[in-house]
Amino acid sequence: MIAGVAAPRFRWYTADVYLPLKLTQDPGLTYIVNLRLGKGVTHEAADAALQPLVDQFAKDMPKHFPEHFRVRVEGLNEWVVRSISGTLYLLFGGVALLLAIGCGNVSILLLARGTARQHELAVRASVGAGRGRIVRQLLTESLLLAAIGAALGVFASYGFLAVIRALLPQYAFAPEVVIRINIPVLFFSVAVGLVTGALFGLWPALQLSRTQAGQLAQTNLRRVAGSVAGRRTNKVLIAGQIALTLLLLAGAGAAMEAFVGLMHKPLGYDPHNVMSVGIPLHDGAYTTWAGRAAYFEQMRAKVSETPAVTMAVISSNATPPRNGGKTQFEILEKPSAEEQMTGVNLVSPGYFAILRIPLLQGRIWTETENQNGAHIAVINRTLAQRYFPNGNAIGSSVKLPKIEDSPPTILSAPKIADSWLQIVGIVDDARNDGLRDPIKPAVYVPYTLTMSPGTQILVRSEVPPLTLLHAVQKQVVAVNPDQQTYSMARDLETWIMDLPEWQQEHLAAWIFGILAWLALALAAVGLFSVVSYMVAQRTNEFGIRMALGAQPGDVMKIVFASTVVSVSSGIAAGLALTLMMNRILETWAGGNARHPMILIGGSLILSLVAMLACAIPARHASLLDPMVALRSE
Repeated sequence: MIAGVAAPRFRWYTADVYLPLKLTQDPGLTYIVNLRLGKGVTHEAADAALQPLVDQFAKDMPKHFPEHFRVRVEGLNEWVVRSISGTLYLLFGGVALLLAIGCGNVSILLLARGTARQHELAVRASVGAGRGRIVRQLLTESLLLAAIGAALGVFASYGFLAVIRALLPQYAFAPEVVIRINIPVLFFSVAVGLVTGALFGLWPALQLSRTQAGQLAQTNLRRVAGSVAGRRTNKVLIAGQIALTLLLLAGAGAAMEAFVGLMHKPLGYDPHNVMSVGIPLHDGAYTTWAGRAAYFEQMRAKVSETPAVTMAVISSNATPPRNGGKTQFEILEKPSAEEQMTGVNLVSPGYFAILRIPLLQGRIWTETENQNGAHIAVINRTLAQRYFPNGNAIGSSVKLPKIEDSPPTILSAPKIADSWLQIVGIVDDARNDGLRDPIKPAVYVPYTLTMSPGTQILVRSEVPPLTLLHAVQKQVVAVNPDQQTYSMARDLETWIMDLPEWQQEHLAAWIFGILAWLALALAAVGLFSVVSYMVAQRTNEFGIRMALGAQPGDVMKIVFASTVVSVSSGIAAGLALTLMMNRILETWAGGNARHPMILIGGSLILSLVAMLACAIPARHASLLDPMVALRSE
């Protein structure tokens, strides 16, 4: 009977249906405990209250707890923020740099616009307008522009929200979390836009308010407007923009390098055309060890008969690149004072063939040994090199004391926890602790040694495996009409892309890439504005030069030469800034921003964009008619 319907967005632990929890004394079952703390209760107080309770549990069931532990309550928000904190810092830093570049651009454009109006400002001063009145007028205009820009930004933020949702890592937040525009943050962002517009509009206003009425009498007003101080200010602002843009380009290059490196990191196995199909058992089904082992093998054999399926194997807990239940192990005749940990993988013998993991030494157990629950094991190269440096692993034995029989939930081979497992083979390393962390020691054993109420079947096919999912499910139903499969079946390549580290690197590459291109566009606009303004101010000069015989190419050289110092000094400052902040970029974006290819590539891209930004005004200057240019004054 359906007792209630949750809110549409509620999907706790991604489930669709929620049933009352059946609390039992079955030691094979584990539970995740979620607590809501009372009002005013701190995490430290909760830790102190829970520690004695959990200590008592540890005394009653010592095999389920480590020898030494401490209880630590952690809030859901803390867990979420910690898991994506690097990405959030990355986003904040990138936006801050983009804001600085934009502010520089605003100052350049306002200063260029204001100096072009200096004749107007001189007229206003001559008819009685004081300096304060001129500053207020210019500041009001800059605030109006900032308000219009903020309004457009608000509309754009709502428009880009869907894109942001799509780029966020799939499991960065709980499914029921609603990602939307936060109104207080939105108001804060609008306020930042208005304040920066006022601050960076104030300085040009103060500079331009010094216009004197006597300037009206000067015959070369444009030259007054384009004073040495004004040109020097523009060069400094352009150089600053170039430096910050190069820093963002280097960050984007580092993030992309890290992501590409993650994509091409050697896995040690072949995930292509392999999918995982989860098989849960109904309560009370196959409660004997022999019956469950036979049932799993019957399903595996039936699935392997599916057309276009080349192989099917059981892999209870070994889906790389993050697999193997971590547990304690012992080595025969090699006692250790420290606790030795390894990843235990429960698989059928075809597991290594289906994932194409090479056998380095010895052999793999047979199907007969698998069905009989033979006490044998295969280890990976990392475990062999760490614990058997003399190369004597084959023939040695290991024990897994934490594995126990807990019927009817977990069914294990008789006395498996007290038995020694003979090592019969060594396989090459395959990623088993994610894409970033080093490969951990691993032991592979027949899955029949300990079977939970469910397993998974790995399927390799000749075609994209998910296209065969329906056919595989029909084969499972042919064995048992009541048997279901988990609703989510994934191919192993998707399994890799769902890893938090893969998604975070992917997101970092996108964020830095987008911010770098926006910074590049702003720097190009700023440089184009300054060069266009300079060309307009020197129109009369160019007319005189051309009247005296200067060629269009000579004029273009003059225009390009006027930006060489700004661009080159900006690139030099950007390189120094990137080298100084490399540690921060490595932490947030991954990769190495000091890589020569990244620095050289970013410098070349900036130089090319600068040339393109100068090319249009320079071309316009070279096509001036000398007579028109001479009459421009």
